[in-house]
Amino acid sequence: MIPFLDLKHQYETIKTEIDDAIFSVIRDSAFIGGKYVKRFEEQFGSYLQAKYCIGVGNGTDGLEIALEALSLPSGSEVIVPANSFIASSEAVTRSGHRVVFSDIDPATYTLSPSDVTTRITPMTAAIIVVHLYGHPCDMEPILEISRQHGLKVIEDCAQAHGAAYKGKPVGTLGDAGVFSFYPGKNLGAYGDAGAVVTNDANLAKKFRMIANHGRLEKYKHDFEGRNSRLDGLQAAILSAKLPHLDEWIRRRRSIANRYLDGLKDISGVVSPRPQPWASPAWHLFVIRTRERDALRNHLSSQGIQSGVHYPVALPSLKAYAYLGSHGEGFLASSLASEILSLPIGEHLTDEDVNIVVHSIREYFGSFQHLGR
Repeated sequence: MIPFLDLKHQYETIKTEIDDAIFSVIRDSAFIGGKYVKRFEEQFGSYLQAKYCIGVGNGTDGLEIALEALSLPSGSEVIVPANSFIASSEAVTRSGHRVVFSDIDPATYTLSPSDVTTRITPMTAAIIVVHLYGHPCDMEPILEISRQHGLKVIEDCAQAHGAAYKGKPVGTLGDAGVFSFYPGKNLGAYGDAGAVVTNDANLAKKFRMIANHGRLEKYKHDFEGRNSRLDGLQAAILSAKLPHLDEWIRRRRSIANRYLDGLKDISGVVSPRPQPWASPAWHLFVIRTRERDALRNHLSSQGIQSGVHYPVALPSLKAYAYLGSHGEGFLASSLASEILSLPIGEHLTDEDVNIVVHSIREYFGSFQHLGR
């Protein structure tokens, strides 16, 4: 079996550090707030070169908190990429705004700046970019568009811990960056957790207050907020993992390069195309093939797990039927039946990767031999 993800393996490699972190929180009864949360916020902010980092309950909460803190006019339009997890768009509508889907760039699967320009109306107030699969979105043209039209930019970095755009960590390029620490992320907690980062002091204060019932001090509520706090156990676990993140990403990059080299000449397979301005974190390694389902079955028969991220483009979901955008012909929709995520992560050996590559080559060799 070659697993798609192996969190048990990761735990076993840093067991002492994790166990010590958990014990320390229990020993100190520092379950909500406290020194472990403060320490992780400082560490992660420093890692990203961001001035402010605010821990929150999860990444979806982080997006909603960012949208609220930006004080967009009620009912504003917010542009969101058509290929993402629903949290990217769900946060918009749950914040009282209207989602406007924009198409993706075929090379990176991230937001297409040229398509964004066609979606802007007098009601547009913000853009949510998603650094999907760990590959940064092309931020310079997005930021230029935002300057021209007076728009806010939120970076959804749920899959991009450790990725960089032209040498700058993602999450620090727009008005706010939002991270999820869901267990399967490159930097994952042992439950739900998230963070919002910014270089704006006023925004940081709003983020913290919104996440903590509209207050900075106990019982002194300036407004109604919500309860979305990073708890001490998750913060301590994340602090134990953070020193290993760059090493894990280096391993992911090594695996990605092995995949890119091994799959480059297979007719019928489109490999990812990392851009020269990007330092991807390779949260996912996503290929495209019209034989996706058959290939996936073939891999499974050989004990190789894979995934699909995502099988339905956001505009095609029942949840967004009311927008009437399903028939617009999004590239994201046409690619949804072709994308396949291969195993990637520090749990894989080089031999594991070679087996995956061989299995794919074997499938397409037989496929082409049959003249199909």
